[in-house]
Amino acid sequence: MDASPSSPILLFDSGVGGLTVLAEMRKLLPQAPVIYAADMAGLPYGTKTEAEVAARVAGLLGRMAERWQPRLICIACNTASTIALGMVRDVLETPIVGTVPAIKPAAAITKTGTIGLLGTEATVRQRYVDDLEREFAQGKTLLRHAAGGLVALGEAKLRGERVSVDEVAKAAAGLILQPGGENLDTVVLACTHFPLLEPELREAFGKDVTFVHGAEGIARRIAHLVEGQAFQQEIPDFAVTTGELDNFELLVDAFAAHGIDRLVRL
Repeated sequence: MDASPSSPILLFDSGVGGLTVLAEMRKLLPQAPVIYAADMAGLPYGTKTEAEVAARVAGLLGRMAERWQPRLICIACNTASTIALGMVRDVLETPIVGTVPAIKPAAAITKTGTIGLLGTEATVRQRYVDDLEREFAQGKTLLRHAAGGLVALGEAKLRGERVSVDEVAKAAAGLILQPGGENLDTVVLACTHFPLLEPELREAFGKDVTFVHGAEGIARRIAHLVEGQAFQQEIPDFAVTTGELDNFELLVDAFAAHGIDRLVRL
C-alpha cells in the first residue's frame, strides 16, 4: 500500500544521538516529513538487559506506529537495533531500518588490521556484533570497549554544556589500554551519540586514527526504500519524548539546528 504524501519518517532513539542520522537524511530527503522520537525516560539503554530493551522498544514503536502511521521507521540506536530489530520487524508491517556497527567499512579501510569498537555495554556483548566480525573482519583484530559514559557526554554537549577532551578520553581509554590497542588505526563509533563527540575523540586518540560510523549509510538506505514516494508537509516536523518536557526543552537549540522547532511529550 502506498504511503500518504504526508506520512512521516519516524526516527527513534534512546536519546538524541539519532540527530546524527537525521542530519545525513536531510541531505538526501529534504522534503520528507519527520517525527523524531527520543525515549529519554528509558535512557540509557546500554545498562539494561536484552529483555528490557526488546520489550521497551517493541512496545513504544507499536504505539507510535499506530498513532502516527509512519511510512518508515528508523531505529537510530545501535543498542536497540542489535537487540530488538528482528522482533520489531516481526510485529510491525512498517518498513524498519536499523543501525548496526560499521564493522564492514572499518575492515575495508584499516591498514594495521586492528579495529576498535566503542559502544554501550549492551551493544558490545551482542552476538550480532560477533556475526558482523565473523562476516566482515576475518583476519582482522576487533577490540571492543563499553564506553557508555560517552552517551551522557554527547547529550550534555548538545545541551550546550562544556565537555572536556579529558572526560571523553577517560571514557574511551579502555579501548587503547587493551592488549594490541597500540595498533589501532580505525575505530567504529557503534552508538549514534558518539559522532557528536568526534572532535573530542579525534583529539584524544590522535590524528592517525580514523573514525567510522553508519549515519551516511543509514540515510542512503532510508532514501532507497522511499525512492519515488511523494512527500507533502502538512504539519511542521516535531520531536517527542517519553521523559519530562522541561528536560527535553534544554535541547531546543540542537533540534532547531535540524529544522525541528516543536517539542512534545508522548
